[in-house]
Amino acid sequence: MAAPAAPASPPPRAARAQCSEEALGAALADVPELARLLEIDPYLKPFAPDFQRRYKHFNQTLNNIGENEGGIDKFSRGYESFGVHRCADGGVYCKEWAPGAEGVFLTGDFNDWNPFSYPYKKMDFGKWELYIPPKQNRSVVIPHGSKLKVVIRSRSGEILYRISPWAKYVTREGGNVNYDWTHWDPEHPYKFKHPKPKKPRGLRIYESHVGISSYEGKIASYKHFTCNVLPRIKDLGYNCIQLMAIMEHAYYASFGYQVTSFFAASSRYGTPEELKELVDTAHSMGITVLLDVVHSHASKNSEDGLNMFDGTESCYFHYGPRGHHTLWDSRLFIYSSWEVLRFLLSNIRWWLEEYSFDGFRFDGVTSMLYHHHGIGQSFSGDYHEYFGLQVDEDALTYLMLANHLVHILYPDSITVAEDVSGMPALCSPISQGGVGFDYRLAMAIPDKWIQLLKEFKDEDWNMGNIVYTLTNRRYLEKCIAYAESHDQALVGDKSLAFWLMDAEMYTNMSVLTPFTPVIDRGIQLHKMIRLITHALGGEGYLNFMGNEFGHPEWLDFPRKGNNESYHYARRQFHLTDDDLLRYKFLNNFDRDMNKLEERCGWLSAPQAHVSEKHETNKVIVFERAGLLFVFNFHPSKSYTDYRVGTSLLGKFKIVLDSDAAEYGGHQRLDHNTDFFSEPFEHNERPYSLLVYIPNRVALILQNVDLPN
Repeated sequence: MAAPAAPASPPPRAARAQCSEEALGAALADVPELARLLEIDPYLKPFAPDFQRRYKHFNQTLNNIGENEGGIDKFSRGYESFGVHRCADGGVYCKEWAPGAEGVFLTGDFNDWNPFSYPYKKMDFGKWELYIPPKQNRSVVIPHGSKLKVVIRSRSGEILYRISPWAKYVTREGGNVNYDWTHWDPEHPYKFKHPKPKKPRGLRIYESHVGISSYEGKIASYKHFTCNVLPRIKDLGYNCIQLMAIMEHAYYASFGYQVTSFFAASSRYGTPEELKELVDTAHSMGITVLLDVVHSHASKNSEDGLNMFDGTESCYFHYGPRGHHTLWDSRLFIYSSWEVLRFLLSNIRWWLEEYSFDGFRFDGVTSMLYHHHGIGQSFSGDYHEYFGLQVDEDALTYLMLANHLVHILYPDSITVAEDVSGMPALCSPISQGGVGFDYRLAMAIPDKWIQLLKEFKDEDWNMGNIVYTLTNRRYLEKCIAYAESHDQALVGDKSLAFWLMDAEMYTNMSVLTPFTPVIDRGIQLHKMIRLITHALGGEGYLNFMGNEFGHPEWLDFPRKGNNESYHYARRQFHLTDDDLLRYKFLNNFDRDMNKLEERCGWLSAPQAHVSEKHETNKVIVFERAGLLFVFNFHPSKSYTDYRVGTSLLGKFKIVLDSDAAEYGGHQRLDHNTDFFSEPFEHNERPYSLLVYIPNRVALILQNVDLPN
């Protein structure tokens, strides 16, 4: 997203940093399990005082919340009092935090838009509250679906109409530019029918965007996704979906990354109840649902966003230049603010409890971690880059609190960090001084594949460099590997399929026409790239919707630059349903790859043992989860009786073959063949066997003598 991820291996300079025995002892005394972190990575020992300071800041903040708010459980329920709420007696209670306001009022359809008839009462610490008593006839004071606004009288006397930061639903009607706050209080709210799934053993994520999930040139709905896309995801063998662009964002083309209303599910796809039904239906299929949460920044909109809510620029955000992200043109939160912490932690809890999400992918973590936000930085992996004054420890403390909250509320919840910097201990437990994420995205991997396809001939691919990129990750910090995500599909870039096959995808994907060299190469490498990434690259796997079958073209949202066209803001799933098109082959391979992982569990197994990365032969061989993986990337050479090493003695069978007919291959292998390993040492493995490996083919062999 920003730059290639930093290497996980520390350069020599890290070893030269010093930490006194006294400072180390103090750090070990304060951080309960820091000794374990330093045992895993001794190069971090010089930075023990940094981990000590971070942990103490987290612990002190948590204790302060306990002393002043009754604990993080109560503190994270801000949505139960802030905003607008119907009371048991039929009245309405309202509360806002507007420290820079001189006066606060509620107006809307319910009082014929009289701006000043319902003033809030000023409380301590910049809070304001209002109680509207019930009507004598007991009818609803503020009807469901009616429009509201908070009216702010600023210190300069200006009258501002605002949407509550805690608004649960906002809508835009007709040609209106701005969103309206629509009071959401249905008489019969959706009731969840299915329990949350258990945390998957191996995480296989289907990165999804509801709005583009139809082949039609329009914004698709929650209902469409529930009925048409979820069954496909289940059939493909993914056990997790990551929903993007759910938090309301005024600008559709921002891909959901310019959030305007943090507690509102985007109304462009339907109602909150329909989103709940989507999540519940996914749960009924055993699918975990993650929300792409954006707490790294916010839209600079003021009419329908958080910016200038109380008439000042420093309500939720830093004042002055520090409060503005120069590349994203957005506002930056002040994570040291008590009420900002309440707002963001309550937002985390809201999505977990109101919508039953199972966790989060935190966007823009690099921007949060550093005062420089990663702008203009090229992280080398030198440990000094991750400690010191450049680190925003207030933001880091917030991330620790968020992970702590998520995991105490729902221990099976999952958190994923999008970080390009390679921050050590990001995915280590908080008790070790880490930040507490479950996974980080392995962001260097897609960059490597794009680089190879753009800059190198097939015969010049470096097998050792591919293996290094796929395996270069911090020990015991889990990674989500992916060959491509939404970033690679966006306009200005190309998906892997388009890099491989380009314009020929328009003319030569029919099974009624012979393979052209371009299409043949593209289909074979597409499968190989995805399988080796899946099997070697991490402890989880991610795919962006449609890329599993080589979705043609790129992704571009309607905007002025393309005449507001939806032509590229859609996913053409029907291509895989056409038996006369070759997209079905890639779809079949992706499905069977996922289902084999479900059966064999390589994502939850220890990191693979790579026994061969042969530069001349273009062969990579490794073992993981009791399986033997063999890849021949050579563009033209096949190998008969090729010896590969293994740690297992016995009979092997082919369990996945990218050259099979159902995957668009050339059927050069007999799946009835038995392969027997013998006590012949090869590539430092005690046993070996002979196999035939055609060019541009990936094989997985399983020892059938082992119990399942």
